[in-house]
Amino acid sequence: MPRTPEENDRIRQASKEKIRAAAMELFMKQGYYATSISDIAKQAGISKGLLYSYYKGKEKLLSEMVEARIREVVEVMAEAVNLETPSEQIKYIVNGAIDNIHKNPEVHRFYLHLQTQPEADEELIKYSHLIIEENTRQFELQCKIFEKMKEKDPRRRSLYFSTVLQGSMLMISTYPQKIPIEEMKQQIIREFCN
Repeated sequence: MPRTPEENDRIRQASKEKIRAAAMELFMKQGYYATSISDIAKQAGISKGLLYSYYKGKEKLLSEMVEARIREVVEVMAEAVNLETPSEQIKYIVNGAIDNIHKNPEVHRFYLHLQTQPEADEELIKYSHLIIEENTRQFELQCKIFEKMKEKDPRRRSLYFSTVLQGSMLMISTYPQKIPIEEMKQQIIREFCN
C-alpha cells in the first residue's frame, strides 16, 4: 500500500533532521570548510544522492540550519511575550534558554562560533549577520518586558539581563557537568524578577 502524503512528509522531515544533526556534529568536530557533503551523508547513514535531493549543497544545508535556529528563538520569545506578567515572561526566557543549552550545549557553541566569524569570511559572515539581526530584534522585545516592569532604565536592565543570561549559557555549554543549573536559574530569576 502506498504511503500517504503525511507519511512521506514525516519521513522527509525525519531524514532532513538526521542530516542536520550529522552536519552539526561534523561542523563542530572538523569545521565547516573541512566537512564535505560526503562526510555528512556518511555520518547521517544515507547516500550522497539522497542528501542532494534534500539540499543542493553544504551552504544550502547551513542556511536551513540557521533559519531553523532563528525560528526556535522567535518561537520561544513569542511564547514568553504571550504570558501575562513580565515576571512570568522573564522566568520563561531564563528557564527555556538554560534548559535548552543544558540539553544541547554543542548547538549553542556552534551558533556562537558562527556568530563570531571574521568579516572577511564572505561565505559564513552572512549567517553571522542573520543571527545577530534576529538577536537584536529579540533584545528589543525583551526591553519592552523591562519597560512593563517599570525599570528606571529598561534598556540598560535588559542589557544586563542579556549579559548575565548569555554568560550563563556560555558557561553551561562549555562546562555542562560542572554548573549547578537549577541554582543558576533561580539566582537569575531572583535578580531580575524582584
